[in-house]
Amino acid sequence: MNYDYKKGEKAASRDSYGKTLIELGEKHEEIIVMDADLAKSSTAYDFAKVFPNRFKYAGISEQDMVSMAAGLATAGKIPFISSFACFLPTRGYDQIRVSVAYSNTNVKITGSHGGIMTGQDGPTGQGITDLALMRNLPNMNVFVPSDVYETIACTRAMYENKGPHYMRTCREKTIILNDSVPEVKHGSSFVLRDGKDVSVIAVGPMVAEAVKASDILKEKGISVSVLNTVSLKPIDEKAVAKVCQNGLVVSAEDGVVEALGASVAEIIAEKRIDARLLRIGLNNRFAESGNAFALLKKYEMDADAIVKKIELSLKDMKR
Repeated sequence: MNYDYKKGEKAASRDSYGKTLIELGEKHEEIIVMDADLAKSSTAYDFAKVFPNRFKYAGISEQDMVSMAAGLATAGKIPFISSFACFLPTRGYDQIRVSVAYSNTNVKITGSHGGIMTGQDGPTGQGITDLALMRNLPNMNVFVPSDVYETIACTRAMYENKGPHYMRTCREKTIILNDSVPEVKHGSSFVLRDGKDVSVIAVGPMVAEAVKASDILKEKGISVSVLNTVSLKPIDEKAVAKVCQNGLVVSAEDGVVEALGASVAEIIAEKRIDARLLRIGLNNRFAESGNAFALLKKYEMDADAIVKKIELSLKDMKR
């Protein structure tokens, strides 16, 4: 499979999902792909065009799709199922909890159009709670790719590692941060900037905002580390603990802060790290409908907001 993506250009992380399924499907006949009526949006339909007999529409019935996938997994198949992040992890949560997580079945779940970056779809269409829901399930592994290349890596990793997996992709085009497909495993993270004053730990499309904020602050004489936690669960505790030694830590996610933010807070508390944590994301609130990047700005989650919050916190810590 030829992946013609260029570092520095823009693409949606969802764009490479279907192509990677084709790559895997050509090698592994046990792969079955399912979608809940949104395959063109999730890009799972790419697989359907090549392997129509191994693709199934479940219709607008996420619960049935999860149950069917669990049954296929127990029969030796490897099902990859997808729908929007606002639908599949919520409407199908009990089935995921019992038939996938509790039963520890080999089902691979992808929630497309995640976070407030879904923009104009509004609060009912923005999957802002999926990561928090999925990371709290025993046996569930959670990947959050920041660009198209990481989506390829995460999709491959879901196949290579047995057991329940959830991956969240984004609809909006964001900066491609990688120049090739990185190696992603359970617990993978990537240090994109190395600094000594502040650390920003980010997932998904917020990684690009964190990198931009780090570059802006560098021009102001503030050294900022950026850690991309592509594996949200299991999270790279050693890497998180290391960057937290800077004293001021920022978690950045485009959903509720009970996902990455809570994970970082737990590590700081359990390891008794002397650090101040700023959680950037949606704190006990829904967003509204609007342009994806306008929403990031309004809810103080974009690079400029990260810069401002870091500067204010550093001043406050010096008092």
